[in-house]
Amino acid sequence: MYAHPDDLHRARSVGANAPAEFAAWVAFQKAVDREDGAVPRRYRELISVAVALVTQCSYCLDVHTAAARRHGVTPEELAEAAFVTASVRAGGTLAHALLADRLYEQHSHSSAPAHG
Repeated sequence: MYAHPDDLHRARSVGANAPAEFAAWVAFQKAVDREDGAVPRRYRELISVAVALVTQCSYCLDVHTAAARRHGVTPEELAEAAFVTASVRAGGTLAHALLADRLYEQHSHSSAPAHG
């Protein structure tokens, strides 16, 4: 549960318990947050918000929504990105439903129905 935004400050203390991994993560984060990439920073933040919506990470949503605003993302862009994200996520559900349908059919050929 995302009850305490101040928990974000705990990252350094958690990282101190895994210094090599934390240093690698910080370096990776710096590379992703750079301003000179082919993908402009405002789009990187929109992508980050979309991923945070899918993963339901409140901390990421907090950090990247703030960064998106700082980098010029409008409320309309944020709203549209949310609906694009919802649509793609729904598509993933349908894709897995297609797999479930095929697996169900395959199981009907390979085993007798269970009796309760």
